[in-house]
Amino acid sequence: MAAIEVITSREKEVRVRRNGSEQIIVVRVWNETVANLTLMALGSSAPEILLSVIEIAGKNFEAGDLGPGTIVGSAAYNLFVIIAICVVVIPDGEVRKIKHLRVFLVTATWSVFAYVWLYLILAVISPSEVEVWEGAVTFLFFPATVMTAYIADRRLLVYKYLKKGYRVNERGVIVEVEGDGSVEMALKPGEDFASDDEEGRELEKSRREYISVLRELRRQHPDEDLETVERMALEKLMSRGPKSRAFYRVAATRKMTGGGDFSRKISERAQSDLSEVKAEIQRRESGSLSPEPKGPNVRFDPDHYTVMENCGSFEVRVVRRGDLTGEVTVQYTTEDGTAEAGSDYIAAQGSLTFAHGESEKSFSVEVIDDDVFEEDEHFYVRLSSPKGATLASPSTATVMILDDDHSGVFSFPQRDFDLIESVGTYELRVVRTAGARGKVKVPYWTEDGTAKGGAQYEAAQGFVVFENNETEKFIPLHIIEEDSYEKDVLFYVNLGDPELMGAEHLVTLPEDEAVVAMMGLPRPGEITRAQLRIKESKEFKNTVDKLVQRANASIIIGTSSWKEQFTEAITASSGSDDPDEPPSWSDYILHIITVFWKIIFAFVPPTDIGGGYVCFVVSIVCIGLVTAVIGDVASHFGCTLGIKDSVTAIVFVALGTSIPDTFASKVAAIQDKTADASVGNVTGSNAVNVFLGIGVAWTVAAIVHWTRNEKFLVDPGNLAFSVTMFCSEAALAVLVLILRRRKSIGGELGGPRGMKILTSIFFFSLWLVYLIMSGLEAYDVIQGF
Repeated sequence: MAAIEVITSREKEVRVRRNGSEQIIVVRVWNETVANLTLMALGSSAPEILLSVIEIAGKNFEAGDLGPGTIVGSAAYNLFVIIAICVVVIPDGEVRKIKHLRVFLVTATWSVFAYVWLYLILAVISPSEVEVWEGAVTFLFFPATVMTAYIADRRLLVYKYLKKGYRVNERGVIVEVEGDGSVEMALKPGEDFASDDEEGRELEKSRREYISVLRELRRQHPDEDLETVERMALEKLMSRGPKSRAFYRVAATRKMTGGGDFSRKISERAQSDLSEVKAEIQRRESGSLSPEPKGPNVRFDPDHYTVMENCGSFEVRVVRRGDLTGEVTVQYTTEDGTAEAGSDYIAAQGSLTFAHGESEKSFSVEVIDDDVFEEDEHFYVRLSSPKGATLASPSTATVMILDDDHSGVFSFPQRDFDLIESVGTYELRVVRTAGARGKVKVPYWTEDGTAKGGAQYEAAQGFVVFENNETEKFIPLHIIEEDSYEKDVLFYVNLGDPELMGAEHLVTLPEDEAVVAMMGLPRPGEITRAQLRIKESKEFKNTVDKLVQRANASIIIGTSSWKEQFTEAITASSGSDDPDEPPSWSDYILHIITVFWKIIFAFVPPTDIGGGYVCFVVSIVCIGLVTAVIGDVASHFGCTLGIKDSVTAIVFVALGTSIPDTFASKVAAIQDKTADASVGNVTGSNAVNVFLGIGVAWTVAAIVHWTRNEKFLVDPGNLAFSVTMFCSEAALAVLVLILRRRKSIGGELGGPRGMKILTSIFFFSLWLVYLIMSGLEAYDVIQGF
């Protein structure tokens, strides 16, 4: 099972369209339906299939009762008992529905037909004889099953031309649907994912589930740091997410043998994935920054200065980085911008010399003050001609001169602002230009857009107060974090008319002085309405995308070395969900009973060798050897008790080979949100059992007899009667499952308590009737065919 999971979990990158743009996502190379009907079915049914083949070979290619009987008996147990258990273990009021209904109906049809075909070749087409073509056709039905199931899954060929229906989905959009108008793929309210591909929908579903879990955990653990909460969310996503049939088989087997569950491995895997993703994002971000120049270099630090017109002079700072040995010189000079040398500032030029070990120098630039109202102006200072070092960015500094003869013009520095949801409190900058005289207060208020006050941000209003010569202030805006991933909402902040505080005396001035004074009053600038767009942080989005693509707990069942396998083989582990809880006494007992087999099978090559294929082949060989022993033991057991092989097969051997599937399906039914892993795969496995187990065995035997000019005779006997009984009851069982999908119940598994119990009793009764009738026919109590 571990090898199968490693093989079928291989991934590739594909491009999907999402919200009108392309996105690269990681998807499985193997189609889920094909994987379940080939490697997964072969692996889970290997004992039954190999038992049939080995029995034929061991009896000199003569027909036996044990192999075919086990296949039919196992199919009955799987379809009736496992489904009965899965129906009743679902919590009251909950239901599990088969998601891939088309695939289920196709495989269910094939599973019933498989046993009908057995009856036809045994009792109708060539009674008591299996010809070569009959065996070959039986085997060829296996690829036919896989192909038709794949066509149903991908909606190919005839499915493209099925009659379409229309309905209104949850978003109020009219959509085209097939058949019953299944809403399985409908988008939930608020979803904006409109890709037509299955992979994209699954990615979006996992992403939203991760966001929901993360939000829930952040409420439960407000004191934990974000990285810890992200790891906890990833663990939950891996634990609760859909898993393969192989995962449940391995998990069930581990619990049955004292090997514990995967909680510790899931925790370690989650921490590893989170660390790798964070490191990768950090590497990408650091790689996008400008590289630090090598060797000694000089630059401005800072590269922007804002000074008042009345400041007199100010210092400009130049720093040396890198190697500080030796002497370095660099030239500096001023250069006009909107400010002109001689009227707004005094031109300056000169040379700076850095002594050995000296890392910074500075020089003075003088600003000219006047009494004329004028706009803010700027000029530049440039470095050039370095000796002993190179110029690094920034090698040009900008100096902004603010006029101090006016109360100022107040505005936002830009119209649009982008901020991330996780910023907490965002400081929105308000600037004062064209003067800085006097104390001024400016009113502000927020305004809803697509972002609503109290939901995405906290509404606010008030005043920002500029003191004399103060040129910038900040409005605190509180952003509410929702971990919504796709957040992209807008709100606005408005500035009112600024008011000069203490300007009441202007009304008492003479008219000519009042006119001059009024020219210096504060006024609003060009941008007094800012648009703020709240988005999710890019790092968070990248983290979510990568984590949900990695959040596949199934791949942790693989092994990388023999050391790991032997360590697990000799170590008893707790079956509890808590990874820190020690093993119980029952865990130790189960471990002691099975440790011999654990150590023997630890010699199987690890799954990392050859992509899992080496482990798969060796495992099949080992299962064949064990099955050969079990077949002989079963025959001797039945002989000792005086039980016919046909009865031993359908009662004891079939029960034993199906125990792991029973536990696996039970866990899958409870944990998965759909019934596919627990019930949907049963029918496909039953069909594969016949087409491979009987098809291969009887084809080989028929060919051997044909080469001997003999007929391969198979006594229909009890097998034909068992097949007829199973087919009749299987058709009835599938009908009941389909009827349970009606609104009164809503799904194949679970539902109202009374209906659960009634359905479970009905399915279990079908199995008992099958056993009793087959047993009575085997001992000639009732007449068969």
